[in-house]
Amino acid sequence: MFWYQQPPRNGLKLIVSSSTWSHNSYENGYSEAKFEVNRKNTDHTLMTIKNLTPKDEATYFCAASDH
Repeated sequence: MFWYQQPPRNGLKLIVSSSTWSHNSYENGYSEAKFEVNRKNTDHTLMTIKNLTPKDEATYFCAASDH
């Protein structure tokens, strides 16, 4: 599962990738302290954005990959 952020008038930025077999992998500038991802199984993942500020204004997307 991949989570992306798209700030207004900007391109997509990868926040984090997660899988059922490894720990979440955060991109530079993003952390679990701000973007908490919980993946309980292969069908359900939830990302919580903590301590929202105006800088967090964006559209957020998730994408899944089936291997």
